[in-house]
Amino acid sequence: MAPATLPSTPALRREEIKLQAALINPLQHVKGQAAPETKAVAEQARLLIEQAEALGEPPEDPLLLFSVLDALFAANVTAFNGDVVRECAAQLLVLAEKQGGRVPLMLGHRAMGVTLVLTGNFAEGRVHLDQVIALYDPVEHRPLAARFVQDPRVSALYYRSLALWALGYPEAALAGTEQARRKARETGNPASLMHAMMNTCITLLISGNYATAQAQSDEMIVLAEEKGSIYWKAGGMLRRAGVLALTGKASNAVGIFSSAIPAMRSTGTRTFFPVWLPLLARAYGELGQFDQAWSHIGEAITAVEATKEKWYEADVHRIAGEIALMSPERDAAKAEACFERALAIAREQQAKSWELRAAMSMARLWREQGKRDEAREILAPVYRWFTEGFDTLDLKQAKALLDELT
Repeated sequence: MAPATLPSTPALRREEIKLQAALINPLQHVKGQAAPETKAVAEQARLLIEQAEALGEPPEDPLLLFSVLDALFAANVTAFNGDVVRECAAQLLVLAEKQGGRVPLMLGHRAMGVTLVLTGNFAEGRVHLDQVIALYDPVEHRPLAARFVQDPRVSALYYRSLALWALGYPEAALAGTEQARRKARETGNPASLMHAMMNTCITLLISGNYATAQAQSDEMIVLAEEKGSIYWKAGGMLRRAGVLALTGKASNAVGIFSSAIPAMRSTGTRTFFPVWLPLLARAYGELGQFDQAWSHIGEAITAVEATKEKWYEADVHRIAGEIALMSPERDAAKAEACFERALAIAREQQAKSWELRAAMSMARLWREQGKRDEAREILAPVYRWFTEGFDTLDLKQAKALLDELT
């Protein structure tokens, strides 16, 4: 793309900047947040604003620069590179604190909160997202949904739910997903609703709330088809495939993943691939296609290392261990090493839900090896830590396993 050049008069310069900024939102929803066309227009808008400011002509709208920077942040999150995203979030938060005002601060704290959660720092991420929710005024700020990528409170709610689930508060996490969807519908903004459904569906999947996740993915696909959006439709299909993979419908899951993954990649998206690739690997393992299973697990581990999207890292290794136990040679030593790695990651991240899941996998393996005491000792302390969510899938399974080991 040619370098940004400014028109000759202040009035024309302001109109050019407004035009560039106005193009960002529709491109995000049709092409995708990280699509080359979207990123190019946002970058052009940023350069034009900087050039105008150098001439002593700051935008009439003080939020215009923040809307452009927020779009660039969203593009970097979607195309995920942890180092770049962290740098973008830090710059946005510093600028917000310098300028002051509730809207810039909401955007800055949201950017930092999202970054920290996706890179596996759930506790600190939650603190920033709590700040967004505290700063949000429903009457004053609801119109922001039409201007920014999504409503700031809605996005803070669903990323906070992901953090809450990982930290070991599944009941609060599911309540947060419900609140996020409800608030998104109240905005009357279709894009905000699609973002809410896309992201809360992840929490529903990992918490084992498959019926709601399926209904939500179905709604997403219908809305995406109405809007003619490849990005949203591919997102809905990936979540539908995730439900199928986790409910014993491996063949159907493989079929959908095989078309939805390339479709989503075509939009420049890399976020959440550390979820889809191991679920695809698991489905291939259940079908007895272990070369494909190990290939996709390897791809998932590489993706985590390359992008630093670490929030799902523990379960990538746990699923690798489960695949080792599915294979004809049943490699128990490899499985145990994978489960140990999953436990270490979960503990480092203070992620009690991931720790519980990895501890269950290890306990089942040790039970089969006759090491019932060791199995109980690794699982019982983690289970006893929980104070809520006892009707969620993992906690019910953990209790059943402990009862069997007692």
